Amino acid sequence: MLWINLVGYAASSVVLATFCMKTMRPLRILALASNMLFVVYGFFGGIYPVLILHVVLFPINLARLLQLQNLTRRVADAASGDLSMADLLPFMHHRRVRAGETVFRKGDVADGLHYIDSGRVEITELGISRGAGEVFGEIGLFAPDRQRTATVVAATDCDLYYLSEAKARELYFQNPRFGFAVLRLITMRLLGNARGYAEYDQSGSALPR
Repeated sequence: MLWINLVGYAASSVVLATFCMKTMRPLRILALASNMLFVVYGFFGGIYPVLILHVVLFPINLARLLQLQNLTRRVADAASGDLSMADLLPFMHHRRVRAGETVFRKGDVADGLHYIDSGRVEITELGISRGAGEVFGEIGLFAPDRQRTATVVAATDCDLYYLSEAKARELYFQNPRFGFAVLRLITMRLLGNARGYAEYDQSGSALPR
């Protein structure tokens, strides 16, 4: 019948359109539309291999579309939300540092980042200090030379939490919120370098690596 042939042509046209899509979401939507059209075409045209193929493909394309939408939502939430350090503590190691003890020196290999749970540290080259709730040493993990650019000394007894380079890289790729939080810190650090550390001192953005 003529209308069955028209459905077949329409289904084929939609498949052709999927190859013109540049992003996955419209591609999956068009793929679902082509699956439905081919199911109708295969059923009423008695072409059962085509019918079976697209009955199987429909839930696969639907599942991939839902996964894509979920990932997009997670990334959007990560970009707009703040990362709580409480979420990272299970991945970190506690470190007790006494007043006057050096946390790391300029030129050392950047093998992790630190979170200050209590106490204060001083960044000697910059003449500034950091207190509870702040992070330092994150940029060195992603720098090409992986070297510290400043020396950090405990101004008081400190409770620090240490996140290793390996775990930081793992979280960076697996947790969008962590990735965006690190990206913000690094961006603000670079802005601080460009405009001067004094301007960023109050916001805690000029973080040593």
